[in-house]
Amino acid sequence: MKLIVGLGNPGRKYERHRHNVGFLAVDKIAEEHGFAPYRKRFRGLVSEGHIGGQRALILKPQTYMNESGQSVGEAARFLKIPEEDIIVLYDEIDLAPGKLKAKAGGGNAGHNGLRSISAHLGNEYIRVRIGVGHPGRKDLVSGYVLHDFAKADAEWLDPLLEAIAKAARPLTSGDLARFTAEVARDLAPGDHPAPASAKKPPSAPKAQKSARSSHPAGERIAKAQSAIAENLKKWMARRGGNDDG
Repeated sequence: MKLIVGLGNPGRKYERHRHNVGFLAVDKIAEEHGFAPYRKRFRGLVSEGHIGGQRALILKPQTYMNESGQSVGEAARFLKIPEEDIIVLYDEIDLAPGKLKAKAGGGNAGHNGLRSISAHLGNEYIRVRIGVGHPGRKDLVSGYVLHDFAKADAEWLDPLLEAIAKAARPLTSGDLARFTAEVARDLAPGDHPAPASAKKPPSAPKAQKSARSSHPAGERIAKAQSAIAENLKKWMARRGGNDDG
């Protein structure tokens, strides 16, 4: 069994916070793969299902971010899930909005949710870092992540969450390189049809040939007029010669 953990804070007022992008990501995975409705367990909300034939449990800790490890640790111990089979999705301010990275093991980079999980489990679990951007100054970070995504963020956030959900199979199988590649491919501009305004305009119609040159009757008239002009020219030349004599 795989344990897929989304990090965030419980409660309606936190739902659209940048800090809750982990919750948003696992919700989309559950929706995409037809998981069961959430129920309370392990100090969190859990949903069971299968991804690519493999059993998985989604967990959203309800302990608040700083104590996420209590919920994750309890679930891992009870279900006897090793660290390498635990996947944690969370917000990353040191990645640009819409960027994503995944790796097994590593440090906590100042993230309180990871710090709590590492204290209860260790550091070998899989991390999926979802970029939300940086406010520019360290003293603004707390207010930035504990604030709703801007409406304009939906342009990159919604496609990113959908791409993560679609690529969940290689993620749960441990193929992180393929997972990130599939997400990137799904988000590539070339994979989406161009808007109508960007389509190539129809080429201008070719200039039509004149009726005289394109129609058989016109050609005959042109030849006749040319012959008349030539005969008139010869006649004028002969008459001019007679006048001089």
